[in-house]
This record gives sequence, C-alpha cells and structure tokens, in this order.
Amino acid sequence: MKSYKFTNDLINETSPYLLQHAHNPVNWKPWKPGTLDQAKKENKLLIISIGYAACHWCHVMEHESFEDTTVAKLMNENFISIKIDREERPDVDQVYMTAVQMMTGRGGWPMNVISLPDGRPVWGGTYFPKDRWMSALEQLAEMWKKEPDKLIEYAEGLTAKVKQSDLIHVNNDETNFTRHFLKQSIEKWERNFDHRYGGTKQAPKFPLPNNYELLLRYGVQAQDKDILKFVELTLERMAFGGIYDHIGGGRRFSFPTMIFLSENPGSRDLPMPESGIFIIC
Repeated sequence: MKSYKFTNDLINETSPYLLQHAHNPVNWKPWKPGTLDQAKKENKLLIISIGYAACHWCHVMEHESFEDTTVAKLMNENFISIKIDREERPDVDQVYMTAVQMMTGRGGWPMNVISLPDGRPVWGGTYFPKDRWMSALEQLAEMWKKEPDKLIEYAEGLTAKVKQSDLIHVNNDETNFTRHFLKQSIEKWERNFDHRYGGTKQAPKFPLPNNYELLLRYGVQAQDKDILKFVELTLERMAFGGIYDHIGGGRRFSFPTMIFLSENPGSRDLPMPESGIFIIC
C-alpha cells in the first residue's frame, strides 16, 4: 500500500477530481457549511479553487503550486482553502464564474477565487504561475490584516452585481463611438499580437472567432493590410497546428503559449491531450 506524506480532508470525498488533491500539502477542505464557519471563526479569507478531473491546466497549477510546500505553507497559514469539483457543484461554479468574469472579463478553469470568510468574492482569475499566485496571496493576506474594510466594501459591490447578473439592462446612454476610438482600441489590441504563432501572447490561448471576425471586418474597411495579414497568420497556424485532434477527432478548445497546443512555449512537439464537447446555442 502506497504511503503519502500529506493527507487532507478531501480524502473522504468521492469526486475523482477532489481525490486527486487529497495528498497535496495544502489543507484542502470540501465545500461545506462547516468550512465557512471555520473561516469566520478564524477570521481568514477563503481560497476557493474550482476545476474538474480532465482539466489540463488544473493539473499544471496543482503541480506548480499546490504540490509545493512553500506555497502550501503560505496558503495554510493565511487562508482556509476549499477545493470544488465543478461537475459536482455546478451551482457554486456558476456563481464564482460570474464574479471572475465581472472582475477580469474572462473565465475558465482552473478558477481560483479569494473570498471573505462568508464566501463573498474579492479577487479571482483562472490559471496562475507559482510566482504570481504567491505574490497575489501575500498582498491579499496583508490587506486583510491592515485594511479589511476595503476588501469588505469591494465584496459588497461585487456581490450585488453578481446577484443582478441575470437581469437584462438597457443602456440608454448616448454613445460616441467614432472611427478614431475604434482605431485606438485596435492599436492597443495590436500590441499584444503574437506575430510568430498567431493569436495573442497570453497563455493559455483560446480560438475566439468573434475577435478575428471583428479584425477581418476592420482590416477590410480600414484597408489595413497588417491586420489582415495577422488574421491570415492566426488562421493558418490554427489550420495546420495541433488545435485539431487528429487521433480522437474534433478540436481542442484551448492552447497554451503558441498555436500548436504545446506545453512548452515556442515548441511544436507536445500537443496537449484534452478535448471537450461544447453545445453552442
């Protein structure tokens, strides 16, 4: 029988995803009322980390951060850490995904949210490299000790917006969307173009068709050959790269630093073995 150096409260769960984290040095706890009660009693912020068993970047962040004893020490001393399987609790996932999208303009998994002891979110995002994750945790822990009122005030405003997120609001404000404003927006976007592999420079990359449709329309109307050339490069890299699953069929939904689905930036050799089924209505 294999022995483990660390075992946390997830060992009693049935979710395959949660069990994958049961031997992390992080003192993970499941999403239960008692966990929130503990956070309130100890007056600690919550780390709410959500993912699923087949999520590639969930495993990457686990290996880089959650299996690291230095990171675990920082998390254990300053936070109550909760792991959630989004397939087991889609209701909780939806609430925090809405909050992350409001804070960052994007969403995905792994999803990592810092919340008040009662669960109201104050900060969040998706995948974070180890250094950025530790830096954010240190800053938030320090702020909670010295300026908790600021975090509480922000959480109250964000929670109110999340509660209203299903409502449709009509914008009656007059807009002044000029060609000059559009050009400025495109130029700002252009600074983040990856002219070697296509797409943008951030990782992981996602094939966002609406973005490239907008760039195509702009390129044609403005007769901007550089924009059109960039879109052509991106589509070419997608067509000939590892975004297509040549073994199982279909396509993969994301790719890291470059278009070929490699785990190594600048390499075309190691496709990421993950496909997903999405229903688009």
